[in-house]
Amino acid sequence: MHHGIKKLLLLGAGHAHVQVLARLAQGRPGNLDVTVLTPYPHQTYSGMTPGFVAGHYSEADCRIALEPLMQAAGARWVQGRCNGIDAAARTVSVLSSGATPGKPATLPYDLLSIDTGAVLDRARLEADMPGAATHALAVRPIEAFTTLWPQVMELAQREAVSLAVVGAGAGGIELMFAAEQAIRQNGQRGARFTLVTGGPEVAAGYSPGVQRRVLRQLKRRGITVLREACTGVSEGELHLGNGARLACDVPLLAIGTHAPVWLQGSGLALSEAGHLQVNEYQQSTSHANVFAAGDVANRIDQTHPRSGVYAVRAGPPLAHNLLASHEGQPLKAHHPPRHSLNLLSCGTGHAIASYGPWHLEGAWAWWWKDRIDQGFMARYRR
Repeated sequence: MHHGIKKLLLLGAGHAHVQVLARLAQGRPGNLDVTVLTPYPHQTYSGMTPGFVAGHYSEADCRIALEPLMQAAGARWVQGRCNGIDAAARTVSVLSSGATPGKPATLPYDLLSIDTGAVLDRARLEADMPGAATHALAVRPIEAFTTLWPQVMELAQREAVSLAVVGAGAGGIELMFAAEQAIRQNGQRGARFTLVTGGPEVAAGYSPGVQRRVLRQLKRRGITVLREACTGVSEGELHLGNGARLACDVPLLAIGTHAPVWLQGSGLALSEAGHLQVNEYQQSTSHANVFAAGDVANRIDQTHPRSGVYAVRAGPPLAHNLLASHEGQPLKAHHPPRHSLNLLSCGTGHAIASYGPWHLEGAWAWWWKDRIDQGFMARYRR
């Protein structure tokens, strides 16, 4: 058992940390001081973002208010972003966000948990795709995207737009279908839609059967597929790897994300790509008092997709191990399933369901996804 007050710092408020807060609200040890560092008073649930784009959900429908959760957990909220970690000194430096009086320049910790979600490094983006940081709308951070999407719809209501989504993974596919549906229903006629895959096949991470279903839906909706890389973005057009240029009023980026820059120089063990190396306990391989979940982490014992499904599953075992570490109790290994149910929405009213090699589609699959997402949100609004 610990003697004296120990400090737990929750860095970020991703899907896993929402569940950690809910667990602490059920019973927080009296000798554990909890601080949450995050820039927003809410978490935007990524699983419902396509539904927001399609017009099925409002922005408020996709948000979990964090302040009630933090109050119930007895946690202190510091509004800001991480600017660096010193694992040896056990401190996190804070970049101010908002006008919180008396904000500390650094936050000390005894236990640190990191769940900051996916990030897009603008400097790396600009190096890989010149002009994208200026002329394209990226899905990450989601909070910025959901704020700016209504401006896209206003433009589409004034004129027939040419919209392109760069990235043909699950996020890009769902965004493409949702944007097409919203603009077809509420925008000017004559809009054009293009999915730029980056080179690979559409839905490359899925089975061939799911890929065929996605391609059929794209063809049915009149969405053009270009199996080319996007090498740059300028005003009104995308630059493609084959030298061609695609006229585009609205370029949307749903590409792979990056490891946070502030992990560099932290002293924590990192993967080649810069993600935090963690073991089966979601614990840093170099510092036993540091844990991580979601897109910021890299499991050394097994790989799995960086998706919200796995981030949500990581929450309960992360909460257990943080409390167990504080109490000096044994940790429990977290074993993500080899296969998980995947529900790929094709706009409102239709989805493709897959589990390993099995796949089906229909309105029932979208209804199922909607029910799961609404149920997840309801748990943290009580």
